[in-house]
Amino acid sequence: MQVASTTQSDHAAVARAVTMPPPLTAPRFELADARTGRITCYGDGPAASTARPLLLIHSVNAAATAYEMKPLFEHYRNVRPVYALDLPGFGLSDRADRIYTPRIMTDAVLLAADEVRRRHGDVAIDAIALSLGCEFAARAGTEAPNLFRTLALLSPTGFDRRAEAAAKTTGNRDSTRAMPWVRNILNVPLWKHGFFTLLTSRASIRFFLQKTFGRKDIDEGLLEYDYITTHQPGAENAPYSFVSGYLFSTNALKLYQALAMPVWMVHGVRGDFVDYQGKHAVKGLPNWRIDVMQTGAMPHFEQLDKVIAGYDDFLARAAGA
Repeated sequence: MQVASTTQSDHAAVARAVTMPPPLTAPRFELADARTGRITCYGDGPAASTARPLLLIHSVNAAATAYEMKPLFEHYRNVRPVYALDLPGFGLSDRADRIYTPRIMTDAVLLAADEVRRRHGDVAIDAIALSLGCEFAARAGTEAPNLFRTLALLSPTGFDRRAEAAAKTTGNRDSTRAMPWVRNILNVPLWKHGFFTLLTSRASIRFFLQKTFGRKDIDEGLLEYDYITTHQPGAENAPYSFVSGYLFSTNALKLYQALAMPVWMVHGVRGDFVDYQGKHAVKGLPNWRIDVMQTGAMPHFEQLDKVIAGYDDFLARAAGA
């Protein structure tokens, strides 16, 4: 598969990798526009493959990067063209001090997806998103319905009781759960960086990952990379928008309901992220398939074979339909 040639920005990414190795060991390229800033993407796959490309979209949290999609990337790089990106504010992408919103994240998904599609004959691509990344993928899928052939959602946000209540209000399409006062407190220079350092100690990261996995046994490689990425310059900027509610849409359920392509949703039953009360809003839709796995919120780290088998079956059925 084709990858971008080395540019000045590529050399900048290499320089950053001295203190932070890339989340995925794969050829990488960079994209940028005025809205998203510079985003780093990763791509690989069998030479001269004619298979449909796959885009992986990670979640958002204090330590998010494309590493969250590593098990899927490592599997699919052997069978089809596969891409992933670091969302704005994370990984090797720009970590500017600004308010991060669903609009910025969705624009990054659209930018990456458009580039992947351009590289592969303008075919509609497949995409897999994780947790809050699912909301950005869903928004992209409603705005550019011909961009994705299928969409898979792993442990998607936006189906809990709070989201269901928000869906009944009449907020505009871009409204969020933003709490400006929280971000203002976190951004006080006197403690802005120090607080984040405390929040992202190895012990703290382990605590939060155990809540995510719903058990004490977590992926140790993910923990170590989370520690590295959260101790880079500007690491707190995007997470502070996250904890302040700026990245959560109030109309996530409506976005999911508006998706026209085949959708596969998977969620687990352990940990802190098991409230899917609102999934009845999409459960009966003919283009939706919902599977439940005996895992936490990272099923592809716990039961990769089952996730792959389920996803491949979903793709086969979508192609047949």
